[in-house]
Amino acid sequence: MTNHDETRLLDGKLRRCPDSPNCVCSEHEGREHWIEPMPFSGDASDAWQRLTGILRNYPRTKIVSETADYIETRVRTRIFRFEDVLEFRLDRVANLIHVRSASRIGYSDLGANRRRVEAIRKLFCEE
Repeated sequence: MTNHDETRLLDGKLRRCPDSPNCVCSEHEGREHWIEPMPFSGDASDAWQRLTGILRNYPRTKIVSETADYIETRVRTRIFRFEDVLEFRLDRVANLIHVRSASRIGYSDLGANRRRVEAIRKLFCEE
């Protein structure tokens, strides 16, 4: 597993989404790309470990970079097998896990990235 999170974060935050409607991100409010971060209570490391377990078992998902505060995955879409980037950043102070999900190619994803994040959020909240 590689460890190159410094290239994926910008000023300690997940990167903004491009103008195309195929990305969501919880770190940049006020745009149509915004999505709510995932709150947690209790120990941050426990929440992070719970998320990592979900991602390891999530369909067509491979973790490509992981640190104590950042995870980058690649997710293959079911039908066309496109590879999307799904990232998480742990904010221990605010008890939040920020998320960014973006298509690597194409223009519209027909809401696939938003649905993916909401499905992961549901799994995270159920545990």
